[in-house]
Amino acid sequence: MTITTLDEDAVQVAAKAGRAVLDVVIPVYNEEHDIEGSVRRLHSHLTATFPYPFRITVADNASTDNTYAIAHWLSGQLSGVAVTHLPEKGRGRALKAVWSASDAPILAYMDVDLSTDLAALLPLVAPLISGHSDLAIGTRLSRASRVVRGAKREVISRCYNLILRGTLQAGFSDAQCGFKAIRRDVASRLLPLVEDTGWFFDTEMLVLAERAGLRIHEVPVDWVDDPDSRVDIVATAVADLKGVWRLGRGLATGALPLHTVRASMKSPEIAPGVESRLVRQLLRFGGIGVASTLAYLVLYVLLRGVVGAFTANLLALLVTAVANTAANRRLTFGVRGAGRRGRQHVEGLLVFGLGLVLTTGALSVLHAVTAAPGRGVELAVLICANLAATILRFLLFRAWVFHPRRTTPIREP
Repeated sequence: MTITTLDEDAVQVAAKAGRAVLDVVIPVYNEEHDIEGSVRRLHSHLTATFPYPFRITVADNASTDNTYAIAHWLSGQLSGVAVTHLPEKGRGRALKAVWSASDAPILAYMDVDLSTDLAALLPLVAPLISGHSDLAIGTRLSRASRVVRGAKREVISRCYNLILRGTLQAGFSDAQCGFKAIRRDVASRLLPLVEDTGWFFDTEMLVLAERAGLRIHEVPVDWVDDPDSRVDIVATAVADLKGVWRLGRGLATGALPLHTVRASMKSPEIAPGVESRLVRQLLRFGGIGVASTLAYLVLYVLLRGVVGAFTANLLALLVTAVANTAANRRLTFGVRGAGRRGRQHVEGLLVFGLGLVLTTGALSVLHAVTAAPGRGVELAVLICANLAATILRFLLFRAWVFHPRRTTPIREP
């Protein structure tokens, strides 16, 4: 592997010239109550711990309160604090604008609430200063991390990262932690390819970096949820899913010129066919899913005349579960031989158990709303529930049961 390193003189040249070696961007929107305390706290931490000149750039995203005025005042009170104003909202837009214009060799950003313990900042940027890594991210999902947040946000975060592993084969653990850094030479090549201007910016940048063969360093962080967060979770989730679809399509069709990034950074070529593997797996999984769904519906109709709806649903799912797992094991994910087969079937049954929860829950809601629903309505509800269960099943199969890190496919000659 060719090691891509930052110009070894860049940090020293910047330091000797009195220029910032590190530029930490804080994107803000209507944060007049928190901005002063956060900037002062970060400034004190960097002054005490960071061995080189630094800059804190407050990127105001079209605030309608006194945020910009306060940030501008702080820039006159504290050395090394700058402020810029953008007429439009968007965290990604702010980061792209400031990072593209910055002269600092190392670029970083963090959320204004400073939920991440600042003790992780130096470990975050050190591998970039040394040239060991190209990007660095804080992760809340490491065993070494200490995280305090509500169950809803915990579930959403883990589900989102599961989707990324299942659809885009992402190898990094935490896409949305607001604590990241990148080398300026890497940013200059990567940022022009990043389209998103909102919350999906982080994910898109990391996926493109990974596919370009760049090295991503992960730092376990201590993180405390901000109870006053005003992020619209539903709108953000919908936008992220649209971003996943757009990015996946671009990777699958080869529309993204990642080869130019790999060539300019002298990073290793990724294995041929990586971008199209998802498409092939989706097609095979879809075909098996159609066959399984038809078999499930036939069994359900036959059993429904003998037993109740819930028992028929359970038996039909159970009978098709083993066959579905075996077919996907061999045809979709290319796993051969008896090794780990028992474990994978057990995990497959657990995955189907989640499908049972979804379909049974859908039936429960239907029967709670309508005392005696028609057989056609029952089937329609079950088809919709099975569609949701199928999507979840694919993600779990790809990101967990048959993930390459958990199984080494053995190809038959």
